[in-house]
Amino acid sequence: MRALESDFYGFQAELTDRENESIADIREFFESEVRPIANDYWARAEFPHHIIPGIAALGLFGPEWEESRQFESSAVYQGWCALEMARVDSSVCGFAAVQSGLAMGSIGVGGSPDQRALWLPRMATGEVIGAFGLTEPLSGSDAARGLRTEATRQGDTWVLNGAKRWIGNGTFADIVIVWARDTADGHVKGFIVPTSTPGFTATKIEGKQSFRLIQNADIELVEVQVPDENRLANIRSFADTAIVLRQTRAGVGWLAVGNAIAAYEAAVAYTREREQFGKPIGAHQLVQDLLVKSLGNITASLAMCVQVSRMLDAGVQRDEHSALAKAFVSSRARETVAWAREAMGGNGIVLDYGVAKPFADAEAIYSFEGTREMNTLIVGRAITGFAAFV
Repeated sequence: MRALESDFYGFQAELTDRENESIADIREFFESEVRPIANDYWARAEFPHHIIPGIAALGLFGPEWEESRQFESSAVYQGWCALEMARVDSSVCGFAAVQSGLAMGSIGVGGSPDQRALWLPRMATGEVIGAFGLTEPLSGSDAARGLRTEATRQGDTWVLNGAKRWIGNGTFADIVIVWARDTADGHVKGFIVPTSTPGFTATKIEGKQSFRLIQNADIELVEVQVPDENRLANIRSFADTAIVLRQTRAGVGWLAVGNAIAAYEAAVAYTREREQFGKPIGAHQLVQDLLVKSLGNITASLAMCVQVSRMLDAGVQRDEHSALAKAFVSSRARETVAWAREAMGGNGIVLDYGVAKPFADAEAIYSFEGTREMNTLIVGRAITGFAAFV
């Protein structure tokens, strides 16, 4: 398999032969099946549902759980999967991240053995599509304290009332992991809620100019009744929710690197062919400066993601480690796509030239899974010992 030119320090070489074989299959599928249609679906703000079986067949849903993985793999490999998806289309990678990291991750971390056995294999094949309902209209960064959706136990049933916003996959998911505050003890708990449940409604958020393939929804929960067997058995407070986010936040770093690589690769190809003043613009010093700065950002970000994933495998990754990676890498990605757009001049804002889409998508990546500011405060607390959240 041809190495990515953007992997300037050769990080992929640390993957096993089996992992590299899988990466080659993922790259071939995304180049042949996703790249040709990505711009069209992005422009129409629609999701290409027909590619879901192919993504599932590649083992991209739940590779870390024994009930759903195809083979033993490292966290670095799992991150590299996100990179390969995102360098073709970040929205499709985002869909897979919600399914695998957030929805399946919630069940993998918080579910009982029976819950894991019931849901994870079916989600791995794409038979069941999941979503993750944490963010609310009035609660985003302050979800730990400000969650307003309530869960009230009535015998063997829980009654959920509230609203969620920005729920990826929310318009077509079969189940949503809904996080709600127990009215009895005040702690946040998680529930597996089938979207066919009476009182559950999902409405697509229109007008997005970033991550347009992702179908984000506003969700309303009105007297939604959920059996106690659908309460995530091992979730007792928001601290348990944070375990899920710790793992997925590092994955967003890999997604951000892949998005930056998409813009960088398009810019490099363009500057080799586009001629001005009698020679390719890639031969001009200022253009080379933009490309080298971009490659520096990608290389530093990739090094950070690799190390955080190694720490996850070793069981030593903490919240501040993934928070620093997400804050730093998403910031550098935002910077990199802007330099790539600059190198391409006016053509950089046209979808056909390969930079406009990652340029716009970088804005969503910068904000979700914790804003730069919130992740900065998580790291700042670890550095100083002082919580500066309020």
